[in-house]
Amino acid sequence: MAPSRTATPPLAATPSTTKAVAAVPTTPAFGDWRDDFYRDGYVVIKGAVPKERATAYQDEALTWLEGFDLGFDRKDKSTWKMENLPQSWKGGMYLHFAAAHEKYVWDARCEPGVIEPFAKLWGTDELLVSFDTVNITLPQSVVGTYDSQPWPHCDQAPEKKDLACVQGIIQLSHAGPRDGGLLVMKNSAPLFRQFFEENPVAGPTPWRTAKHQDFHPFTPDNLEWYKSQGCELVKVCAEPGDLIMWDSREVHWAEFGSSDVVRTLVYATYTPAAWMTEENRVLKKALFEQRQTTTHWPHCNLYTHGGATIKVDGEEVPDPLDRSKPVTNLVESERLLKLAGVLRY
Repeated sequence: MAPSRTATPPLAATPSTTKAVAAVPTTPAFGDWRDDFYRDGYVVIKGAVPKERATAYQDEALTWLEGFDLGFDRKDKSTWKMENLPQSWKGGMYLHFAAAHEKYVWDARCEPGVIEPFAKLWGTDELLVSFDTVNITLPQSVVGTYDSQPWPHCDQAPEKKDLACVQGIIQLSHAGPRDGGLLVMKNSAPLFRQFFEENPVAGPTPWRTAKHQDFHPFTPDNLEWYKSQGCELVKVCAEPGDLIMWDSREVHWAEFGSSDVVRTLVYATYTPAAWMTEENRVLKKALFEQRQTTTHWPHCNLYTHGGATIKVDGEEVPDPLDRSKPVTNLVESERLLKLAGVLRY
């Protein structure tokens, strides 16, 4: 029987210790994009990466995907089938195969125009970056409907009431109104504390496991609560090279879109290096050396996704396509090693 290439869930976790900055001022007045970020819970930084380099990064991502030799050819849409791809999560998030440590991914993370907005937001250029994954999602218009439903959520635990993490997408493809991309409940992040005061988490919470310490799903009724507070659902539009930043308390999810654009991006989150404990520093260094993929959080909650598995005759076995090293190895510069947590600032 042919193997079934379905993504496996994360496997291990570490304590989710973190720090939060002071509560956001009621009326921010920075006079720049930070005002939009604090008010809306997200912002698009235009041209963080020169468009030609963003396009080159997308080309490298597609070359990486073709390199599995499963039949996918970017130039032949008849090959755009799930059976011609390695396993992914939610249709296009590659959690294994050392994808997080390919050279093009690290080159994108080290782009000055990507780092600078996070440095400006946090007030320090001594930052750590997540070993987050990449997303290469083929369009539903070609592949067919994905077996995945919208999953409104936030990536911050309810008890962490203030701003503690800001996620990022380095956009490598066009993300217009009809293209696959990020959806947010605009202005939901500033309401995070109020929501959980009025809707306390009670009883068993099966989604709060060691694997999902900083995750909270929202029901349709929850979304109606946010809408009653004036929030609106927004498709975040961006161009190749733009950086999307959003507060981890913002209600968000992704949609597949209806165009024929191959959604391509690098997830990259940065937080102050001073927030990481010594225990997590040692762990992060080891995960880097092992070329492991982790969560959106750079300084804590460092669970890994483990090895890739496939089902053969109903049994899960190691995926023979998995690898422990990237195809194109990164260049270990001082800047990169500090972002990785290997070298101290």
